[in-house]
Amino acid sequence: MAHAHLFSELMVGRMKLANRFVMPAMQRGFCRDGRPLAALAAYYRRRVEGGVALIIGESCAIDHPTATAQPSAASMTAATRDGWAHCVEEVHEAGGRMLIQLWHEGAARKADDGQTISPSGLLTAGRVNGRAATITELEGVLQAYVTAARDAQDVGADGVEVHAAHGFLLDQFLWSETNQRDDHFGGPTLADRASFPAAIVAAIRAACGPEFVISFRFSQWKEADYQARIAATPDELRAFVETIETAGADLFHASTRRFWEPEWEGDVRGFAGWVSAFTRRPVIAVGSVGLDLDIMTTFTSDAEARATVVQSVAELDLRMARGEFHLVAVGRALIGDPDFPHKVQSGQYDAVRPFCRADLGALEWDSAVVMDAHARI
Repeated sequence: MAHAHLFSELMVGRMKLANRFVMPAMQRGFCRDGRPLAALAAYYRRRVEGGVALIIGESCAIDHPTATAQPSAASMTAATRDGWAHCVEEVHEAGGRMLIQLWHEGAARKADDGQTISPSGLLTAGRVNGRAATITELEGVLQAYVTAARDAQDVGADGVEVHAAHGFLLDQFLWSETNQRDDHFGGPTLADRASFPAAIVAAIRAACGPEFVISFRFSQWKEADYQARIAATPDELRAFVETIETAGADLFHASTRRFWEPEWEGDVRGFAGWVSAFTRRPVIAVGSVGLDLDIMTTFTSDAEARATVVQSVAELDLRMARGEFHLVAVGRALIGDPDFPHKVQSGQYDAVRPFCRADLGALEWDSAVVMDAHARI
């Protein structure tokens, strides 16, 4: 059968997925005061109707005063729970499953109010923003993650995704350049520096029980440094992955800018392929599926990505058959065409509507413009 792996079922913990297509967290601007609007629920549902098995809701700030200063950011608070409940209900009614991504900006937070905290007050090496968090503050952050996860469980979500990628707070703990701590949340090895993210995963697992899915999203690259690496060697990556798996993660979401690029010289495996080698859990690959330009190029230039659907699908088939990963997250291609999975399954590659930069309406954090531009979706 064509694309046998892409369109086979998969169990992630106790969550059954109809196929291997995931819509990753993308800030679409359909929130007001942190609360998802009906337009966001409809947006998610439309992608499930187009064939997506798993929706990961956009980055959702935990309920902590240091979490974010973005006025358009989604959040999980008592005031926003009903909006998330509606999103989950629409996804489930359409036959999909949904995780809510939990997030804290850390040193990427842009506000001069004394509340920007991170492991060591650094956004990159030598680039100061905010201050180092105290142990008491970190205990409060951990509890806010747990509270948000419980809220997600209460509104019916199948699980949560812990965002530890792209240079935000939990990623800042993982990267040696931004974690200079000399307490038990720092250390010379990646496994040492993973202590705080792992503690959050373990606390969510303890609070939410064994059936609640926990995904862990992480990356080598950062928005502030595309060449950054948390793991310099496969052995470092192995120890880290084992640490997070032991803490209770059910799923690893290995973020790269281009899913097909080899992670280390001398081996064709991408980042997700290496992660799969070190865990018994399913792994999501992501990065420029169906397009020839990566996401950051789309954000930072006027260049238009060209469609590469045929090439991407062939590469996904090949790598999934080799066991490099188990699921694939499709971002911009799903913004361009919500029926992307159905069209791939039926071989209608020419019918896939190409993503274009104008589909964003504006940069993702400009919520008012995005909402106006995407009222039709």
